[in-house]
Amino acid sequence: MGYPIAHSLSPVMFNAAFAELDMDWAYLAWRVKPGDLHAALEGARSMGLAGANLTIPLKEMALEWMDVLSPEARVIGAVNCVAVREDKLYGFNTDGEGFLSSLREDAGFEPRGKRVLVVGAGGAARAVAFALGRSGCGSLTVANRTVSRAESLAEHVREATGTVTAGIGLDGSVLGKAVAESELLVQTSPVGMYPEDIIPDWFDPGWLDPGSMLVDIIYRPRPTALLRKAAELGCSTLDGLGMLVHQAALGFEIWAGGKAPVKVMRDAAIDYLAEFK
Repeated sequence: MGYPIAHSLSPVMFNAAFAELDMDWAYLAWRVKPGDLHAALEGARSMGLAGANLTIPLKEMALEWMDVLSPEARVIGAVNCVAVREDKLYGFNTDGEGFLSSLREDAGFEPRGKRVLVVGAGGAARAVAFALGRSGCGSLTVANRTVSRAESLAEHVREATGTVTAGIGLDGSVLGKAVAESELLVQTSPVGMYPEDIIPDWFDPGWLDPGSMLVDIIYRPRPTALLRKAAELGCSTLDGLGMLVHQAALGFEIWAGGKAPVKVMRDAAIDYLAEFK
């Protein structure tokens, strides 16, 4: 469920998984306006659906209508996966764990003990920042155009995980120093998303340490202009497709039990995206 929703890759991934496992299930994309979310969730409960995913702009507003919230959904303040169990709505957030799974499995990068910079302070940034804090990263800096939002997110992560954190803006030498000192930089804003394919205006390639890991959670285009530039400079890079696939796989396991066919889901998404090149 989302608004808009036509761009979603989720039906492609989930229906490929159901077909692979010979499951008599179907996954559909529903265009749900924010004002209709409560009714849509009650419809899912009434019809006995296994559950639903929620995307922009529905994740935060769903909190008040869940009967049970997972610890992750509660601390992040957003629900992206709903399960219907015994007539109750269970709210989960799989974004953060999906990000960590992709970082570890797709890039071979372990964040424990590392200096991390997260750019952005929206819903995706919250999920990523809390997951990195729980992973035991050495320090976490949040950078955002509105400094107060960066400081607020940094404070919440510190309170929830005990991680050393800081919040900064997107201009000047302070940001440059944070980029240069980070071992992992995660770009969570939509800047550079198709059809733009541009490098964010805050970014100076001269700041990067060639030995660092740069993640851009955008998955279209693949790779983004930011990732292409970082790779040219010798950085390790990772796009957002893995995060999308792994968070979806966690949702599959919440609804259906058993192990999700991750490779099948990834291949289906890659094949679909290739049609738009």
